[in-house]
Amino acid sequence: MTNGEKKTTKGRLRAAAAACIAVPALLIACAAPAAYAMAGGTTGTVTDEDGTTTSAQTAGAAAGTTDDAQTAAAGGGALADRNLDVDAGNGNAARPAVDGDDPDTPDPVAGPVPNIIITNFTYGDGSVAAGSDFTLSFTFQNMGKVAVDNLVVTVDGGESFAIAGGTNTFYFDSLGAGWAMTQSVPMQALSTATSGAQGVTVSFKYEYVDAGSRSSSSSDIKISVPVSQPDRFELKDPVQPDMPMVGQETTVTMEYVNKGKGGISNVEASIEGDGVDTTMRTQYVGNVASGATGAIGFAFTPLSTDPTDVTLRITYEDSDGKTQTKEFPITIQAQEASVDPGFDDNIVVPDDTEQTGVAWWVWAIVAVVAIAAVVLIVTLVRRRRKAKQAKEDDEDWADWAVPTAGTAAAAGAAGPAAADVPSGAGETTQPIVGLPSAGDEGRA
Repeated sequence: MTNGEKKTTKGRLRAAAAACIAVPALLIACAAPAAYAMAGGTTGTVTDEDGTTTSAQTAGAAAGTTDDAQTAAAGGGALADRNLDVDAGNGNAARPAVDGDDPDTPDPVAGPVPNIIITNFTYGDGSVAAGSDFTLSFTFQNMGKVAVDNLVVTVDGGESFAIAGGTNTFYFDSLGAGWAMTQSVPMQALSTATSGAQGVTVSFKYEYVDAGSRSSSSSDIKISVPVSQPDRFELKDPVQPDMPMVGQETTVTMEYVNKGKGGISNVEASIEGDGVDTTMRTQYVGNVASGATGAIGFAFTPLSTDPTDVTLRITYEDSDGKTQTKEFPITIQAQEASVDPGFDDNIVVPDDTEQTGVAWWVWAIVAVVAIAAVVLIVTLVRRRRKAKQAKEDDEDWADWAVPTAGTAAAAGAAGPAAADVPSGAGETTQPIVGLPSAGDEGRA
């Protein structure tokens, strides 16, 4: 073996030794990069005796020894532990390093709470009549960024609505973000419901998972359904007078009753047609409450005896605020006004709407006759009483003029003195009967 071959063999042996030292160091560096870095690993070159250069990386100050590599790895591990303690002292959570995980990345922030809203609902056409059934359908949508679970939906009709069979609570397993669903509920409008928009409350209770934690939420949404009470304002047929007279004011009446649950307002009554005259074509009646009754009078004056067609019109606003109109056509057949025979034919009997067919002058004549009869009767009675009294007085005077036997004896006993007493001319003196005389006392 020549010297050149010997040098080549020595260079190859040195390269192989360097490679054997570098491979374990690289493995240790991959397992613990921080330990390798602190171990002061260096990269150098090895030159063979023949001039060949080979790269070699060592993990220690003294390259080529396994003990130095282990010491470097131990030092790197201790330094890594100290770095973790420093991070914990700075307020950062100390956690072991995981492949693909950066310990400096902050925890994820939870998103907004998902909200569920009602996007559309239907209850039929127009308003719902009180006491009737209807179907309430509503569509609800998850407006959040995450799905919701264990969704419970409850429908509350309040004081105006009730569930018409079935239940008012519904359950759904989940509702994805942005998804929508539709639910229908059979309901009934109570007969006592007030006219107008009445509220229905739909409640949602649900759970959701966001940023690794489960939370719960709820919401109440109100919708309104219009309710109307049926129009039960009734008007009876018009009542005409028995004998309307031309030129005399007469009245047609109509009775009404409000049988509905709600009141009506702005009631107006009007009379339309030719051949009649009236001081007020349209009259305002006002508001009529539920259960109220009354009558409407139409005063007018017929102008001719020909049949006259007129229309009685009633307008009002029902409980929903809608204007309603009812018309009643009638025919007026007036008669010629009666005339007093004792007056001029051209004089028309004065208007008297309260009379029942007998003219006022007839009653006047009857009153005069009655008064005259009373006066005559009183006069005759008084005359008869005076005549009877006079007759009785005459009889009394006649009794005084005829003397009796006792009277003559009393006069004789009185003596001449009694005879000398003058008497009034034409007067008759009546003796006092019953008094005792002087002779009687002597006899006693």
